[in-house]
Amino acid sequence: MTTRKKISTPHAPAAIGPYSQAIVAGGLVHCSGQIALHPEKGEVVGKDVTEQAERALENLKGVLAAAGSDFSKVVKCTVFLVKMSDFAAVNAVYGRYFTSDAPPARSTVAVAELPRGALVEIDCVALVG
Repeated sequence: MTTRKKISTPHAPAAIGPYSQAIVAGGLVHCSGQIALHPEKGEVVGKDVTEQAERALENLKGVLAAAGSDFSKVVKCTVFLVKMSDFAAVNAVYGRYFTSDAPPARSTVAVAELPRGALVEIDCVALVG
């Protein structure tokens, strides 16, 4: 039986619902989606999608570190956008975090709305250790 370990860090916003920041199981960390919530203030930050994507990825970075992982070990991401026209702007920010010649697999999905009025949400699955 595989054990599950809850990941919680002050370097990312606390969960705003009945979920964990991440769960480690089977050698993988499954990170919940991150929006541009400031970890200490609990408010959405960033006046545009570029700034919001940066904050969301910094939040993911904190969760990954708490789980013993990092962006080089990410195997799959999902990006949720309120406007698909923001794809290029988010892609530019995303590319600064995933710099290897073998970036993770990724899906990008347009959605009607995100929590707290955010413009972008990003989740991921990564190897641990």
